[in-house]
Amino acid sequence: MNETLDVLIAGAGPAGTTLAIDLARRGLAVRIVDKAPHSFEGSRAKGIQPRTLEVFDDLGVLDDILAGSSDYPRLGIHLGPLAVPWRMFRNRDRTTDVPYPNTRLMPQYRTDSVLHDRLEQLGGKVEYGRELTGFDQDDTSVTATVLGDDGPERITARYLVGADGGASAVRKHLELGFLGETDDQDRILIVDAVTTGLSRDRWHVWPGAKGRFTGACPLPHTDVYQWMIRLAPDEEPPEGEEAITRRIQAHTRNRHIAVRDIQWRSVFRPNIRLVEAYRRGRVFLAGDAAHVHTPAGAQGLNTGIQDAYNLGWKLAQVLAGADPRLLDSYEAERLPIAAGVLGLSTKKYEGLAKLDPSSLRRGKDEQQLSLTYHDGPLAPAGADRTTTLQVGDRAPDADLGGSRLFDTFRGPHFTLVAYGPQAAAASDELGWPAAGAPLRRITVDGPGSFRRSYGIEGDTLLLVRPDGYLGHIATRDFLASTRTAVRTLTPEVAG
Repeated sequence: MNETLDVLIAGAGPAGTTLAIDLARRGLAVRIVDKAPHSFEGSRAKGIQPRTLEVFDDLGVLDDILAGSSDYPRLGIHLGPLAVPWRMFRNRDRTTDVPYPNTRLMPQYRTDSVLHDRLEQLGGKVEYGRELTGFDQDDTSVTATVLGDDGPERITARYLVGADGGASAVRKHLELGFLGETDDQDRILIVDAVTTGLSRDRWHVWPGAKGRFTGACPLPHTDVYQWMIRLAPDEEPPEGEEAITRRIQAHTRNRHIAVRDIQWRSVFRPNIRLVEAYRRGRVFLAGDAAHVHTPAGAQGLNTGIQDAYNLGWKLAQVLAGADPRLLDSYEAERLPIAAGVLGLSTKKYEGLAKLDPSSLRRGKDEQQLSLTYHDGPLAPAGADRTTTLQVGDRAPDADLGGSRLFDTFRGPHFTLVAYGPQAAAASDELGWPAAGAPLRRITVDGPGSFRRSYGIEGDTLLLVRPDGYLGHIATRDFLASTRTAVRTLTPEVAG
């Protein structure tokens, strides 16, 4: 008889692999399957936002991500013989509270590779060529049928997560509505290819009639460009180096440009869709299985990674004995975020057709540092707050005088941060369960940026969730109020 897993994950893209990493480092029994025969080979989603860089810091992959990526190049908008420079991002210097302030450019195949390597370091491995074809669930488990070269296998797990993309088999099996629209007349040919006759210091854009732009983005640490060619409604997408080169030359009016060594080619139809629910019983959805975006604003990959980062610790806590209602907070927190991000990326994409300057510019909305879970089930209104933060906000970094607060946060634990003698005394007295995520306690005093970053005026006790959001703030009644908050997030404290 097969042993029951903790979690089965369908889909080994960025969202599914992030979840597998987070669960594996918590010591859970996890399998991750993907119907593709091998890892993804294209550049597709290539923007990594500052908040996602913080997630990658916590998961232990940041150095590899930074080494394999670059800052975004300036745009070069070609208007006849002129190329107008345009900066999508205003590069910012790091600050004590935001250590990674700038969006990074990295082709998706390289992001996938870094995440897969990290999973293998933790003892996991993606099982390619294995397609989830169906499942049944009851009150205690999910049993899925997975088809591979050796025939079907029945896999039983406590929970199943579908991170299997916009055509998700898991979502379809749940018969969940995928609300939104797909414009089949709006298609973009995406081609990764070595290109000659074009400088690599710009992301080149050639506007066209009726919004039919062509763009070429140089991919870092390669001689490859990602080409995006918006097709006419009745246009057959060109195939092969010669046909694609002719199409590019016709649009750009530059006979020196040529592509060769095509590495990946796809015809993309911008979808704008959001699932009606993130969960049915013991089955969850994450990433593109739950929401699909236009390519503008680099939001889809980042939102999916943060879905996984939100869900991972909650699954682990419930498997360790926390109240199962904690899992209800996943949809309650993430679905409104996805809806807002969909609206943002859609607005940006619609503006691209007009070369609306606001659609080309990227700022704090895209960087996802200001996303919050205010008024959600884990961040009730009326809770204590500081002058700058409330429960449900991202917990910023701070300089502690020789170390960083993010150094303390890094790992699969909760963090209790005490400022002032009353808060420190309550921190020492707070009991914590032996099961589930451990607690790291820290008392902050002396010089540093903590008080400014956190808006601290007096004694304050802060509970930081494993995903880096504030789970509780106490400026009075330190011990009792924190105990109440802890009960909703952890197994019961013995004694």
